[in-house]
Amino acid sequence: MRHTESHRTQRIGWLRAAVLGANDGIVSTASLVLGVAAAGADVRGILVAGTAGLVAGAMSMAAGEYVSVSSQSDTERADLVRERDELAASPVQEQAELTAIYVKRGLNPDLAEAVARQLMHHDALGAHARDELGISDTLAARPVQAALASAGTFSVGAVLPLLVVLLFPASAMMWAVSVSSLLFLTLLGVVSARAGGAPVIVAASRVTFWGALAMALTAGVGALFGVAA
Repeated sequence: MRHTESHRTQRIGWLRAAVLGANDGIVSTASLVLGVAAAGADVRGILVAGTAGLVAGAMSMAAGEYVSVSSQSDTERADLVRERDELAASPVQEQAELTAIYVKRGLNPDLAEAVARQLMHHDALGAHARDELGISDTLAARPVQAALASAGTFSVGAVLPLLVVLLFPASAMMWAVSVSSLLFLTLLGVVSARAGGAPVIVAASRVTFWGALAMALTAGVGALFGVAA
């Protein structure tokens, strides 16, 4: 029988990194632009600060994602090595452990024992990795994929407020960057919700609220230092 259902769980790794990157790119760059503009900088200074923020942010996102996801991958690898050693040393005990897991999930003891025995005969390490450790190919850590997705989408998100700076006059820049960035964040929430199968309104409201708060606080700090100067 053909499996026709379409699930989105396999997208979790890259989708999380992509949404995080794009959200940070829009919020951090828009906030930086608003803060520098509120302090009284000219358009050239705002563009320099925004571009520097784009480059630094993209590299930071890539490095951060790679390091954090690599740590997860190292932990998964260490657990698999330990499990392989345990299977080699105590196969009977490991089969009993797998049987107990299936009993807890609702199988009767005889069926659980038969399932555990057959799965261990087919792929003992795979069965224990999936059902005991919660490690699967779908959700496995992929450091390079996460780093590239995060850095790439950060750059795309960061470019958007900078384009607004170029397109609008200085007199309208603050409002243009604020409103357009909130629209970009709303669109990001909608797209990410569609890709992940989540409620659209909740996702869009979440990213828009936190983005608005970040921009307001940064603009306030810039205005404070601009007045102080």
